[in-house]
Amino acid sequence: MFIELNEIEARIIGCLIEKENATPDYYPLTLNALTNACNQKSNRFPVVDYDEDSVEQALESLQKRDIVYLFFGSGSRTKKYKHLLPKLLELDQAETAVICVLLLRGAQTLGELNQRTSRIYHFSGLDEVHQTVDALIKREEPLIIELPKQPGQKEARVMHLLSGEIDVENFVVDLPVSRSSNSQTESLKQELSELRAEFDTFKEEFAEFKKQFE
Repeated sequence: MFIELNEIEARIIGCLIEKENATPDYYPLTLNALTNACNQKSNRFPVVDYDEDSVEQALESLQKRDIVYLFFGSGSRTKKYKHLLPKLLELDQAETAVICVLLLRGAQTLGELNQRTSRIYHFSGLDEVHQTVDALIKREEPLIIELPKQPGQKEARVMHLLSGEIDVENFVVDLPVSRSSNSQTESLKQELSELRAEFDTFKEEFAEFKKQFE
């Protein structure tokens, strides 16, 4: 199945995959929680600042193509959203993890993929990452492409093709500015972002519950 996503649609799908696996108790996501997930400052590149109207418009486009659908929990009128990407593209969990990180962070090395997919799928090592990436590259309709190694970079990177073909010869890998922070700090930032998203979801569900008695 051919799927092409614009920038905001790619971010939305990446967030839905991530939250489904990292915080399953709070999935599917409300519009507010999804917007917050898109605008997270940790584990995102580039960092964006989408408003809810923009996210909702992108969701409507994804719904029309049956990539995302609305979900209503029992007794709740709050709209929540689920994705169908792995089913549509016949992705296993390892492939889903790789695609998710590429959607959220852009081009990655195999080592970065090995490290950054751990909350969705635990790879046994770089060999398994390589096998998974290779399978996605060699599909009849490739979902990933290997980018040429660029000046100053020790390793080649791979990028998803869900936003259309890439002009490999002229593609420049845009990398986040290096910050003097360690992995523990990044982990704490991620946990804080997830707690905020969970709190926002709880507030929305509680407000919906209160309406029953008004």
